[in-house]
Amino acid sequence: MTTGLPDTSAAGQPNPSTVSRPGLESPGLSERVVVLDPGHNGGNGSHPAIINAKVPDGRGNTKACNTTGTSANNGYAEHEFTWDVAVRVRDLLTARGIRVVMTRDDDTGVGPCVDQRAELANSAGADAIVSIHADGATGANAHGFHVAHSSPPLNDAQGDPSLRLATTLRDTFVGNGFTPSTYIGSHGLNPRPDLAGLNFAERPAALVECGNMRHPADAAIIESPDGRARLAATIATAIIAYLG
Repeated sequence: MTTGLPDTSAAGQPNPSTVSRPGLESPGLSERVVVLDPGHNGGNGSHPAIINAKVPDGRGNTKACNTTGTSANNGYAEHEFTWDVAVRVRDLLTARGIRVVMTRDDDTGVGPCVDQRAELANSAGADAIVSIHADGATGANAHGFHVAHSSPPLNDAQGDPSLRLATTLRDTFVGNGFTPSTYIGSHGLNPRPDLAGLNFAERPAALVECGNMRHPADAAIIESPDGRARLAATIATAIIAYLG
C-alpha cells in the first residue's frame, strides 16, 4: 500500500501496511476502515537517536518520536504485548469484512514516529483509530484499564466521535469484567492533551491502556495468551459496536 509517508526503511523503520485477509463479511462493515496502532516497536531500544528525535505534538510543542514502552516485572515488553493483541484484533475484524490498516508491519522495526502514525491513519480515511498500549505505573494498588482521548478537541472528529469511541471501548471493557483504572482518569476515561497520535487525528481516535503491567493481577492477564485473546476480543467487539 502507498501510505503517503516518507520512506524511512533506510533508517530501520518499517513502512506501515494494509493487511487484508479473507473472511465472512458483515452487512454494513465491508466498506469500513479501522487503523490499529500497536504501541512502540521491538527495535526502538537499539535506535535511541531515531526514537528520541523531536517531532511535533499537535499542540505547538514537541515530544520524542517514540519510546521503548514499559515492561512487566518479569521483563515481558509492552511492544511485544501490543503487537500480539493488535494482530488478534486485526484477525477478528478482517473476519467480519473490515479493512484493517496497521501502523507497523512487525515487532522488530523502529518507530514509526507518533506523528507519522497519525498521518497514516488520516490518509487511510479511517472510520476508527485505536491505539493499543499497557501502562507501567508503580503504585502498590495501581491497576485497571483506561481509555484516553484528545481533550480539549482540536477538530470535530476529536469531539463527540472520539468521545463516543472511547466510551464504547470503556463500556465494553467493563461489560467484559475488566476493572477501570484505580489511579488515573475517571471511570475508565482519561482525557489528555499530550498524546500526539490523538492530537493529530482527523478521524475518531482513542488509545487503550489495557492494564498496568506492574500490577500482579493485571500482569497475569497481559502475560497470558488467554488473557490477550480476551483483551483482543473486547477491543474488536467495541470497535464493531462503534461502527454500528
